[in-house]
Amino acid sequence: MLGLDDFVTEVMAIPGALDALIVDHNSGMPVASGGLGPGLEHSAAALSETLRAAMEGLATSAGGTVRIADMIVVSDRGYHLFRPLETRFDGPLVVYVHLDLERSNLALARHRLESIAARLDA
Repeated sequence: MLGLDDFVTEVMAIPGALDALIVDHNSGMPVASGGLGPGLEHSAAALSETLRAAMEGLATSAGGTVRIADMIVVSDRGYHLFRPLETRFDGPLVVYVHLDLERSNLALARHRLESIAARLDA
């Protein structure tokens, strides 16, 4: 079982990982972080809101509740991977990982993140 700090350490060991951030999905507050490019912790609320907006939009278009396993955004600055985490905390958590476009393998990163998240003891 992994704690949050060990979780972030393992996420940062994914090939091509630049930044990792765990965010309380309800409050938008950062819970744990690694790498941290400039301003990443300050954008935690916006990152959480990005996932919330996608979930609400999909639920509206699908006509019901939608559970997101992963959300991927590809930009000129890299891959941005969001994954809601199943935890024992009072509120839901989301992990955000920023991956280098050139040095990462998106499929491998998703697989590794899923494996690491399964061992999280939050």
